[in-house]
Amino acid sequence: MVVRDEVRKMKTVAPLVAAMSNEARCKALKCVAEKLAEKKDEIFAENKKDLEAAAENGVADAIVKRLKFDEGKLRDVIAGINQLVTLDDPIGKITLDRELDEGLRLTRVTCPIGVIGVIFEARPDALVQISSLCIRSGNCPVLKGGKETTFTNRILFGIIYDAVIEAGFPEGCMLQVEQHNEIDELLKCDGLVDLLIPRGSNAFVRYIMDNTHIPVMGHADGVCHIYVDKDADIDKAVNIILDAKTQYTAACNAVETLLIQRDEELIGKLMPKLVKALAENGIKLRGTKEVIDKVDALAKTEAGSLEFEAIDESEFKEYLALIVSAKFVDTVDEAIDHINLHGSHHTDAIITENSEVAERFMQLVDSAGVYQNCSTRFADGFRYGFGAEVGISTSKIHARGPVGLEGLVTYKYKLVGHGQIVGDYASGKSSFHFKDL
Repeated sequence: MVVRDEVRKMKTVAPLVAAMSNEARCKALKCVAEKLAEKKDEIFAENKKDLEAAAENGVADAIVKRLKFDEGKLRDVIAGINQLVTLDDPIGKITLDRELDEGLRLTRVTCPIGVIGVIFEARPDALVQISSLCIRSGNCPVLKGGKETTFTNRILFGIIYDAVIEAGFPEGCMLQVEQHNEIDELLKCDGLVDLLIPRGSNAFVRYIMDNTHIPVMGHADGVCHIYVDKDADIDKAVNIILDAKTQYTAACNAVETLLIQRDEELIGKLMPKLVKALAENGIKLRGTKEVIDKVDALAKTEAGSLEFEAIDESEFKEYLALIVSAKFVDTVDEAIDHINLHGSHHTDAIITENSEVAERFMQLVDSAGVYQNCSTRFADGFRYGFGAEVGISTSKIHARGPVGLEGLVTYKYKLVGHGQIVGDYASGKSSFHFKDL
């Protein structure tokens, strides 16, 4: 098994990478940023091959948007790398310093996780972000991107790997796998790979979880909600909804479901403006019969060319397209219940000027990100000031939300003594005094 052999080598290299100084890791990142800028024309040429192949194969528009790597995305990933360099070193932070007894000192110190396998969608910028985060946090990544970005990922990985080696990293500190069957090989590398981070559909993430003994962290669907409360600012609500749906439709933090309070005054003010805005931006509406009946009544005025249809709320889902679902609810508590039962625990927002209602929503919605009066599209490692992210976790263990540097480190306990033995404490000859230093 070629993958297993390569990962085994990486496992022996991982402690060397973990021990590299902050200065060495920052130097490597600066080198990566420089090389990416220098070789941008080569990168764009390879990306063009992926885009042409996608057109020939009829790849969905949502995927094409993700796989395109242009000046804007290059600028963003380089900005992310430069931001990472400015962040505090995540390694070697002392989070506990305790004297157990005189001359017996315990510290808890952050350290890299080790070998991390990341399986991600057809997004070349994701490869750069993930690699950069692993370099900064002293981890060794095994990278598997979507097949639609084969050419772009290949050249990006080559540039990044060559840069870090030039900067002094050990050979074998990074690995790229390209074949689909290599995923199954990777899943069998328990004992060698310390963590898997899969990004993709719910079915794909579930497959990963069900077919490996390696710990898995990540999220599946991004069914994000916006709840419009009766005390919402109407113009603010419409603007936020449009941004959350259209700014980057294919993103997992784009809004997919609107919940609108069943309040006569709110509906009377909101729906004409919302329907008009959806129509002008080419957004299709799929709502409950109650919502669609209201929209249908507006069809000859504000609705214009809006495409809409009635569906059961059990059909609400992640669209990753210019489609949004909608439902009326009586109270904020009904909205909270709907989100907790049908959402993906990713990112959900409330639009309201009522601080008490907002606080209740933000306290009770069980999601990695809960927002008031802002777009769900803010759920992003770069926008949180993390430099980038390896993914967004909806798990509650170890890391949650955008996973940046802090999510890629764990800790170890270091105990330094002067000949102490447990027998003395068990017999009562010695005793602990537990003094935090």
